[in-house]
Amino acid sequence: MSEIPETASGVVWQSSPPGSIYDFIRVASFSIGPDGLVDQWSRRAVELFGVTAEEARGKDPVDAFMPADLRERGHRKVREILDGKEWTGLVPFRMPDDEGGPGAGRPHGIAEMYVMPSETRSGQRAALCIVVDVRALRRIETDLAASQAIFGQSPFGFLLFGTDLTVKRANRRFATVFGGSADDHRGRTVDDYLARPEAERLNAALRKVLDTGEAVTDLEIVGAAPGAKDRRQWSINLYRVHSGTGRPIGVAGLGIDVTRRYNAAREAASARRNLALLNEAGARIGNTLDLEATARELLDVAVPGFCDLATVDLYQGLLTGDEAPPGRWGSSHDVGYGAGSAEVRRVAVASAIADTPAVRVGRPRTAPPTEQQTAARTEPRTGEHPATGAGTGLGTTSGTGTSAGPGTSTGTSPGTGTGTSTSTGTGTGAHGPAVPGTPAGPLLGDDCGDTGPVEVGSVHRFPFNSPCAGALRTRRVHTVPGPDGSLVQSTLVVPMVAHDTVVGLVQFSRAKGSEPFGERDRALAVELAARAAVCIDNARLYRREHERALILQRSLLPPGDPEAAGLDIACRYLPGTVGSEVGGDWFDVIELPGHRTALVIGDVMGRGLRAAVAMGELRTAVRTLAQLDLEPAEVLSHLDEIARGLGAPAGAQQSARAHKARGPELSEVYLATCVYAVYDPVTRRCTFANAGHLPPVLVEPGEEARLLDVPPGMPLGVGGEPFEEVTLELPEGALLALYTDGLVESRDHPLDEGLSAFRNALAKPNRPLEDVCDHVLTTLDTRHGEDDIALLMARIQGLPSEAVGDWRLPREPRSVGRARELARAQLTAWELEPLVDTVELLVSELVTNALRYGEGEIRLRLLRDRTLVCEVWDAGLVQPRRRRAKDTDEGGRGLQLVGLLSAAWGSRRTPRGKTVWFELPLPDGDGAAEPTVDQLLSMF
Repeated sequence: MSEIPETASGVVWQSSPPGSIYDFIRVASFSIGPDGLVDQWSRRAVELFGVTAEEARGKDPVDAFMPADLRERGHRKVREILDGKEWTGLVPFRMPDDEGGPGAGRPHGIAEMYVMPSETRSGQRAALCIVVDVRALRRIETDLAASQAIFGQSPFGFLLFGTDLTVKRANRRFATVFGGSADDHRGRTVDDYLARPEAERLNAALRKVLDTGEAVTDLEIVGAAPGAKDRRQWSINLYRVHSGTGRPIGVAGLGIDVTRRYNAAREAASARRNLALLNEAGARIGNTLDLEATARELLDVAVPGFCDLATVDLYQGLLTGDEAPPGRWGSSHDVGYGAGSAEVRRVAVASAIADTPAVRVGRPRTAPPTEQQTAARTEPRTGEHPATGAGTGLGTTSGTGTSAGPGTSTGTSPGTGTGTSTSTGTGTGAHGPAVPGTPAGPLLGDDCGDTGPVEVGSVHRFPFNSPCAGALRTRRVHTVPGPDGSLVQSTLVVPMVAHDTVVGLVQFSRAKGSEPFGERDRALAVELAARAAVCIDNARLYRREHERALILQRSLLPPGDPEAAGLDIACRYLPGTVGSEVGGDWFDVIELPGHRTALVIGDVMGRGLRAAVAMGELRTAVRTLAQLDLEPAEVLSHLDEIARGLGAPAGAQQSARAHKARGPELSEVYLATCVYAVYDPVTRRCTFANAGHLPPVLVEPGEEARLLDVPPGMPLGVGGEPFEEVTLELPEGALLALYTDGLVESRDHPLDEGLSAFRNALAKPNRPLEDVCDHVLTTLDTRHGEDDIALLMARIQGLPSEAVGDWRLPREPRSVGRARELARAQLTAWELEPLVDTVELLVSELVTNALRYGEGEIRLRLLRDRTLVCEVWDAGLVQPRRRRAKDTDEGGRGLQLVGLLSAAWGSRRTPRGKTVWFELPLPDGDGAAEPTVDQLLSMF
């Protein structure tokens, strides 16, 4: 009972305290007077029987509420009660069913009645009746039984907290987990079951539910049962409990052990994280063909997504391009296993720990940690509770009961570092030392290195008995625990194996406070290392092919600075960068008879070793065809046939000729563009033929650079179309430029823009030709590295008239003597007396042959430049053929004599006949060498 002040003069007494049994059961009372009739009728009776007090007073309760067959017995009991007897029992009753009366149509019921005698003021006997609705009691009994069954037999832990947040009741399941009987837990608080951080979280949730009435579902709590070492994960559901009147009386909590579900979720999250990491590795590793860049890309993926510290060491022989047996690069310089592993170079280091100390992983630190390092070690990782750190499994509450979970949350790598991720290089981690000369980061300690840290770029060896050397030898992963006093918890030493070849070693380390490496982590580390190793090995193979192709291509280009009569020549060749394959660009300067020069530039479509080989074949073919002294259009026609046969299998070329109507052969197609030009320094005339190449550029003195209108023709290898020639007379001092598309075209610069820039770069051609080449390459964007660049420039310098002797002789025998006289006079004028006798002899032989076997007028021409050339022209088409004369022959030894005494000789067709020529070197002051007796006798 409690008293509640209502007025200043008194109090009003409550019928019962809130939450009593009377809030749930229906209790009514009425009194019977001495006459056996109702004289008082309570309000609860009105609610129970549905009859007002005015209607009930003055009625016989037996006649009004009891069935007819029980009325006689009822009257007897009333008389006994009025005689002073108490009575308790169950009484069936009915609502008044008078037609149109109150309560008509209401159902019958059973009431438990307690009747006690009473007295009126006059001393007469009366009775007081207390009535309870039996149906309400039965409902309460059923609810209590059901509640007891649920509370006591539930497989889940159940607690009922009072308003003071103490345990009012616990079920048997809860007591089984935390010990004792259910009654032993009464009066306890959550601080008696959980560590302080988790207890504070649960208390806060209980107060929130009690104050707001909002339920909390799936609140994850981490703790341990008494005497158990394993930490368990529980999901708690909280809701507020109310009395019958709606007043809050406590909080009910239902707990479910979700440790298995949590572990399964962690496994699934770890698997998803590993798959995401592998996908990222596939997208980011191997984007370049640079070995060291690939190593850095591996660390960009691994740190901090997989580990906190990482290093990559590659075999020194692999980096220098040495060929060695699998897994033993540098073995030619290796002194044996007794000295440890082969030489390796530290190519990349990454760290996700702020201010990583310059110590070796696995080696006790000799200096105390800095404040930042201490903060990094104590700062909680994602998903860890601030007070417990890694491994406690205590999450943080978020919203209405969500938790980050133990260790790391879903989707967060266990190796995200113990501090703020820092980087002094590109990428996620710090690659290389931040300050030159300082250690490049933590390495593996006593078992895997030298006595001191290894800097990025340094070459070193791993001791023979170290895990690193063992991993390189056995190709197996080694796990190395971190020693006391080190920031490192453990390190995975993983060999990088590609195609059964060990290319290097990667070390993944996790700092203390991180989740330790598991079997899944070992498998993931092997996969990451293997993917990087394949990319590194591919880069090695590409680099080897690139270098070989470059060597092949450079070996096929003209050595040194080419020289030609009547031309000042400068050339440049720039190969593509390492990221792009070698192309098929080439140029050539070929000396032709009569001091003429063939200028050639071409580009084989495609890249790599095949393009370089095709370029070499075409260049060789060009030089061969040039020696036949064919016209430029004929040379390109023959090259076209050769190009079509390069990729065809044996016999396919002949088959294609026989069946031109057939479709293309199933073979590799080689296409190339080429410009072939022949320059005559005597006339300064140049004949051009073009096979799909960019047009030459000509800069005449005082004029702007212009593109020559040379019909482009089809590329070599297409076939079916003839090539046209264009002959131009080039002025003295003009500049002629031949080039490939790599000079004037790239992804960022269209062809028209590049050609315009090229012409502008040639605006001042008067400077030295080498300077002009350098200016062009400097002005244009030639560093894009997308394609090779070939540039061939020639300044026109025709032979002066005094260096040419040209005479026409009649077709008569005395012309032989006349030819000797003219030659002697010209050589004397040129101060070439040592050559007079030889030239007279050879000229007489050639003029004699022209008289005997040739036709038409005879022409004699002497040309002096770097050598002396003598030419004899006639209109005959029959080419002279050198043969060995028989012992009995009187003649037939003239051409043998020409070949013996001259440096070179030959013949070529001309539009009006043929030309037979020989060449002699200019005397150097020592006199011309006379033929030996054996040489002379060899003609017989």
